[in-house]
Parts: sequence; structure tokens; C-alpha cells
Amino acid sequence: MALTEKDVRYVSDLAHLELTEEEVKKFLPQIDSILDYMQKLNELDTTHVEPMAQVTYPAAENPSVRSDVPRKTFTQEEALSNAPDPGSDCFKVPQVIEKE
Repeated sequence: MALTEKDVRYVSDLAHLELTEEEVKKFLPQIDSILDYMQKLNELDTTHVEPMAQVTYPAAENPSVRSDVPRKTFTQEEALSNAPDPGSDCFKVPQVIEKE
């Protein structure tokens, strides 16, 4: 797969990373190499590979999966009762991503 510097910049923009020209040139062959390796892995025959363990257990035997039963939910008032800065019927949080 022939990656371009434009592709690297696009991916870095999606990740909200600001890369210098040197970093773009540095990461281009690395990302290209990773994608080539992934393509090789996609060509492998995995038909006889057993699924991972957590997939084979029924939900009752797997302690990481809780039973899916209806439970009482909070009212909106209860949910917002401890919010430090409740908005108009919602949680207000500070902005963490600034995009120009």
C-alpha cells in the first residue's frame, strides 16, 4: 500500500496530533510498514483457529459479563443531584478539545 504524506497528515488530524514535517517523513514509512504487515496477516487462513476463551463461555460462566436484566434507573433529577455544574437538564463539562 503506497501511503503518501497527505495520508499521514490526514490520520494525524483525525488523532488531533500536530506533526512537524520531519515527523511526517519519519512516520510515513513506519505506518506504511504496519499496513503492509496487516495486509499479510489478512491473507492468513484462520479457519482452524479456535476462538478466544472469553467468546466460548456462556454469559453465566463468564464473570466479566453481568446478567442482562432490567433494573431501576435514576430519574433525571437524581442523576443531576450531585453534578458540580448541572446545565439545562444535562451535565455540563469543560471543553477538552479545541479544534480550529
